[in-house]
Amino acid sequence: MPFDDHDPPDPRARRSRPHAAPASARRRFGRTLVAAGAAGALAALGALAGCGREGARTAGFRSMDITGAEFGRDFALADPDGRTRTLADFRGRALLIFFGFTQCPDVCPTTLTRASEVMQRLGTDADRVQVIFITVDPERDTPELLREYTKAFDARFLGLRGDLAATEATAREFKVFYRKVPTGSSYTMDHTALSFAYDPAGRLRLAVAHEADAEQVAADLRRLLAEAS
Repeated sequence: MPFDDHDPPDPRARRSRPHAAPASARRRFGRTLVAAGAAGALAALGALAGCGREGARTAGFRSMDITGAEFGRDFALADPDGRTRTLADFRGRALLIFFGFTQCPDVCPTTLTRASEVMQRLGTDADRVQVIFITVDPERDTPELLREYTKAFDARFLGLRGDLAATEATAREFKVFYRKVPTGSSYTMDHTALSFAYDPAGRLRLAVAHEADAEQVAADLRRLLAEAS
């Protein structure tokens, strides 16, 4: 996938490492993944954030504060029922958005496992949070597969997809890197391993590193929810 001169540099690739993701999800969906390194991606996003703090980890937030960033402004993608969903559909809830693909054996299930733990830690506040998984592999990730994949982690999670053109346009809007990598008779995907957090007003606020733990992410989401109260 090509990027123009305004896109961040290709983050350093990093091979995924084993993690205790749900065994059923790993057996069914696990294959091979090389994911983009979080450090390089965070640095690029920090430079792009138009908040004057250059993506600083500010007091109160554990993740990188990118409030005012001029990207990730919207998307128009289909849910498994075929309905087109946009940011406006989720106003009133905090969002946690992650890009990946269902045949990922490590980074994607690890991130979704963490998101499931975050929802548990939030308790009743989880009703005010929506986790969204956007596929970068629409050729293989059918609506039915996305539904079953996200449900393996939490029935409340939502998978979204577009055609190849919509996928590329959405990735560009979010400054997300992805690339198809041939592996013999098949292929895997390189992709950015960050998550993005939105406040209930629909504003992009945080870039969450893959290495962040569930309590850190839950604390950040609680703060976003408290701001809206």
